[in-house]
Amino acid sequence: MSESKFLTPEEVAERYRGGVSLGTLRNWRAMRIGPTFLKIGKAILYPVSELDAWDEKNRVMCRASRRLVEHTDEPA
Repeated sequence: MSESKFLTPEEVAERYRGGVSLGTLRNWRAMRIGPTFLKIGKAILYPVSELDAWDEKNRVMCRASRRLVEHTDEPA
């Protein structure tokens, strides 16, 4: 049985170093946007795997980064 890791809203805010506040998370939950969460009774829990997937979905690739990726993919 694999163990899932969950974060509380406070831990999610800490994960994003204050870039996402508790109020923002609350608003996102009300509007059904943002990372997926579970609600069990009054407890709100965010699966770490879902936060990781949400991070990837919101990744912004800069032009310089694309050039670096293209050059590393070429045979030497």
